[in-house]
Amino acid sequence: MQRSIIFSLLLFLSCSLYSQEQAIKLTKQNSDKEIIIKENKRVKIKTMDGRKITGRLKIENNTIIIDEERFQLEDIAEMKRNPLLLSILTSSFFIYAGAITIGLGGLIGVLADSTAFWLIIPGAGLVYAGIKSPNFNRKFKNDGSWSFEIITLKR
Repeated sequence: MQRSIIFSLLLFLSCSLYSQEQAIKLTKQNSDKEIIIKENKRVKIKTMDGRKITGRLKIENNTIIIDEERFQLEDIAEMKRNPLLLSILTSSFFIYAGAITIGLGGLIGVLADSTAFWLIIPGAGLVYAGIKSPNFNRKFKNDGSWSFEIITLKR
């Protein structure tokens, strides 16, 4: 019994000591500032041909895989983090605020003043902004100001 516990503990420790994780290192050219985006983080990229892809970042054989599509680092025009919690909170806030604005505009327009119907227009804009799920995170462009590189991190 003790022997199996010790063996499994040693096996677990050896796996965790020798495990490695890949990531993308973004380096600002003029200031040498480095930002590391680890594997399995949600990102939003824009490719050189204009496609926008959002999903979890996976790295295999020096290629990036997002939603079962493979990309080379040279094919990426822009990259930014896209955390799930932040996406849910911002989109739900905009949709909620837009619905309240539309409701209040309609209610005040019917009961008090007909010019309050104009509140429906910004309310519709807020709902549309919530549906588009805005991302306020910083964008890293592959235009020479930032360089992208795949690195291996030790745990």
